[in-house]
Amino acid sequence: MSDAPADDAAAAGAAAAAFAERFGAAPEGVWAAPGRVNVIGEHTDYNGGSVLPVALPHTVRAAAARRDDGRLVLVSAQHPGEDADVAVADLTPGTPGGWAGYPAGIVEQVREAAAGGLSLLVDGDVPAGAGLSSSAALECAAALAVRDLLGLDWGPDDLVDVARRAENDFVGAPTGILDQSASVLCTAGHALHLDTRDRSWDQVPLDLEAAGLALLVVDSGTTHSHAESGYGERRRQCEEAARRLGVEYLCDLPGTDALAALDDGTDEGAVLLRRARHVVTEDARVAEVVDLLRAGADPRETGPVLTAGHASLRDDFEVSVPELDAVVEAALAAGAYGARMVGGGFGGSAVALVDAGAVEAVSAAVAERAGAPRSYVVVPAAGARRLR
Repeated sequence: MSDAPADDAAAAGAAAAAFAERFGAAPEGVWAAPGRVNVIGEHTDYNGGSVLPVALPHTVRAAAARRDDGRLVLVSAQHPGEDADVAVADLTPGTPGGWAGYPAGIVEQVREAAAGGLSLLVDGDVPAGAGLSSSAALECAAALAVRDLLGLDWGPDDLVDVARRAENDFVGAPTGILDQSASVLCTAGHALHLDTRDRSWDQVPLDLEAAGLALLVVDSGTTHSHAESGYGERRRQCEEAARRLGVEYLCDLPGTDALAALDDGTDEGAVLLRRARHVVTEDARVAEVVDLLRAGADPRETGPVLTAGHASLRDDFEVSVPELDAVVEAALAAGAYGARMVGGGFGGSAVALVDAGAVEAVSAAVAERAGAPRSYVVVPAAGARRLR
């Protein structure tokens, strides 16, 4: 992933040219969807809570066209030699696998409308496995292409649902709606405040540049996969904790007082207490950050809330790894106002809120002390869109 993402015109041109070279004809269109970084609100989305992501300026692009032979042909510029060519009628969860499963999971849901077949080439600069939702970006770009090419009546919520089903049911990763919602709904210059319970949302202005600040994303160099990591186990633990407490979702609880009932003297009860405590306190941290931003507070005041979120993810939810802890500690020691891991955990990236003039110094300190291979400034960007 480069520090400077490709602009829309250049990105569309490159994807269209690659498609034409591979398929011998121009695509019918090029679509893009961004990755995301979550300002605050990890593992609350499938627990009925709120989240506050921003879209990255980095995107996955999908160049696509209809076919007439009933085949789905998928090509990725980032995965040479891993093309997929399968009959639309033969699509089934897990086949094709790998990167191709994400767009295939979109087409599988509309196999009758897509019976003629599709050619799709993807390109992009959102890094895989870095906790920045490259899979959701891929799904949402493919969903936009499929919608437009097949004339489907999908609004924003439909796009989110179709993309999430591809990840949940076809690929087998039990994610919530955070990643896909951010990719579809985010707008430039804002954070998306999404209530995952009733799916209401609004845009919260986030002009860090005006405050002399920057949001620095640091890739720890340790990759993860929702389908293979402990993500599913954490989700099952949350569901069990909610069942024992008699609520549908953990975020239905008004606070942490009721959580004591989970501690029944067993190791399992102690684990469930920690998992539930993270979820309930994280949901409160989202509300605190949103309230600060809406009140016009100096965004620096959100820094300690971000850091508290990392401690909770590390100690109560236990999804951080030593590499992420080292990044956070190095960033804070170098003057960051707040820092925390982002994404589902078990690897990926961290985010730090820093003075704009301190970006280079903090980046250097993190590289030296934590060995993190790359860092870059994120500006809240636009959501999924057609490029041409």
